[in-house]
Amino acid sequence: MSLFDKFKIGLGKSSDGLSTGFKNIFSKKKIDENVLTEFEELIISSDAGVDVAKELRKDFENFKIDKKLDDHKEILKLLADKLAINLQKYEKDLSLMGNAKSSVIVVSGVNGVGKTTSIGKLGKYFKDNNRSVVFGAADTFRAAAIDQLQVWAAKVKVDIIKSEINSDPASVAFKTAEFAKKNEIDVALIDTAGRLQNKKNLMEEYKKIINVLKKIDESFPNEVILVLDATTGQNALNQVEEFSKIHNLTGLIITKLDSTAKGGVVLAICKKYNLPIVAIGMGEKEDDLQPFNAEYFSKALLGIET
Repeated sequence: MSLFDKFKIGLGKSSDGLSTGFKNIFSKKKIDENVLTEFEELIISSDAGVDVAKELRKDFENFKIDKKLDDHKEILKLLADKLAINLQKYEKDLSLMGNAKSSVIVVSGVNGVGKTTSIGKLGKYFKDNNRSVVFGAADTFRAAAIDQLQVWAAKVKVDIIKSEINSDPASVAFKTAEFAKKNEIDVALIDTAGRLQNKKNLMEEYKKIINVLKKIDESFPNEVILVLDATTGQNALNQVEEFSKIHNLTGLIITKLDSTAKGGVVLAICKKYNLPIVAIGMGEKEDDLQPFNAEYFSKALLGIET
């Protein structure tokens, strides 16, 4: 299966919802204010956000009026091309991460977003690209998280640094980064707690993790990645806001895009926070975490073939 086919399948629910609406809109004989409003509301319904919807509405109006295009597929293709150009600056080349020896990547996110699973899939991706990897189980408040990461470590065949339940998360992070540096491991992926309901404690724990990592090397952590669940829609924006207060984020992973018709939330997040997308999750299989591709995402979302 090609990478674009994976995007098509993964964004199928979002694309189906938009396609039905587009067919209705493009069946209208006259593009008037009501039709333009319908178009804008349809984009908003995908959780793309008001700003993105207004921009696409303007593009749609210009294409229809200025270029007098009657073929709705051609209009959608132009919109997809325009969207892809806007999204290209948010691509982050996953294959380049971990190029330097002992790159430390802290992975954050609220419980239930697929954070630990994403770490496992990232580990597989790096291993498949000839990187050595170690996992750090610093989400020490949940035995299930430690056990899950242990399963992934065995599956991907990488080392794991862990400790007892309720032990100090910063200590696990420190030992992981230290192990990576001592053994010249390419990538250290550190899992962290995600209990947003207690923001003060969470913030203090994160600060402590960052501080102890810098004691090993001032450049650590090299990346701080936030994992977001696409099915939460606009609530994902709130999570970016909260985690950004703890430490500057360097990228995002969007999971569960295959489980939602609200895939447009990716557009809203990019627009508001100007953060790159490291990868998107579109299924449960080990290789269903894919590097973000602006062209494929835009075409798949709007139902355009390559």
